[in-house]
Amino acid sequence: MREWDETGTNCSQNEEVDKTEQIVPKMGKWMKRGTNCSQNEEVDKTHLTSHESCPGTKDKCALSHPKLEPQEQQEVWLRSVELAGGKVPTGRIVKDVVQRIMERTQVPNTYQIGEVCQIVVKDNPELRGKSGYWGIVSVVNDFSCTVKMWDSEYTVGLQHLKSYNYLLAECEQMQVICDRINRVYSSGLEESVQRFLESLGKLNRAYLTALEEKLLSLLEAEIAN
Repeated sequence: MREWDETGTNCSQNEEVDKTEQIVPKMGKWMKRGTNCSQNEEVDKTHLTSHESCPGTKDKCALSHPKLEPQEQQEVWLRSVELAGGKVPTGRIVKDVVQRIMERTQVPNTYQIGEVCQIVVKDNPELRGKSGYWGIVSVVNDFSCTVKMWDSEYTVGLQHLKSYNYLLAECEQMQVICDRINRVYSSGLEESVQRFLESLGKLNRAYLTALEEKLLSLLEAEIAN
């Protein structure tokens, strides 16, 4: 319990109001119900900040997701309140609803097995350190792809992939290069050798230069012995 001074409301100044408010949708707006306030005080959603439109959540509210249109943000909030039983929804509930709507509106996965793609990290912390590297699609899912890279395989969302649009023959060449790097790469190699192999993982062309080919062949021969 604390004192709230709300200028312009029907509540008297310094009147104690329960901090926990119940927020319910009404005719496209939001109605705030305080313990001693008029129950018909309406607040237009468009004038609320992300914290005000999603009170009680620990984050800055998934409603403000940049990929959601205004009407979709309103849909998220209505659905979240509904799932929370008319109460203030938790951040987890809001995020779950956002994910469902994003999956519903997402374009079909058009990537194909064997396609060469560049990793685009954006805001995905799980891909940190992989920006600019290329991978080869090995599994096509509804909203993601599994790509084989120079060190391992990763499941990546479609928004984190960018196709190189290589021809079939070029994709096959990159598959060979990927397999060769994968066979010789290990954390036990000297740091300079690791860096060389990692640099091949950022090639923006579907072939090795003559010097790159010699160095990779030398490593293959050394490891084979």
